[in-house]
Amino acid sequence: MPPSDDEKAAKLREKIASIQKSIAAMEHLSSGTLLKRTKVCGNPNCRCAKDPAARHGPYYEWSYLKGGKLRHRTLTPAQAEIMRLAIANHRKTKKLLRDWETQTLALIELAPPR
Repeated sequence: MPPSDDEKAAKLREKIASIQKSIAAMEHLSSGTLLKRTKVCGNPNCRCAKDPAARHGPYYEWSYLKGGKLRHRTLTPAQAEIMRLAIANHRKTKKLLRDWETQTLALIELAPPR
């Protein structure tokens, strides 16, 4: 026997609750891109001018949009690790919100017309 509408609705509500719990568990959240860069200093006598493996760095740069403009900020290695997690959480949250929207629509479609 196929599941009733009430059973389907209960499963959808469970999925929504799981999504909400996943989002609530995230501590850091940020959009943007994190780059790990090495640089050549410009001194022709420096090792970095001749050997790509001897470049200076790594340096971490976070790029993000603010007020419609692209901004850049240099981060310490510790900050970069937190930002890496925050960006991953942001992407995961966007996916979870799309899933939440899908579950909500399915729940609305189960509701009987009045």
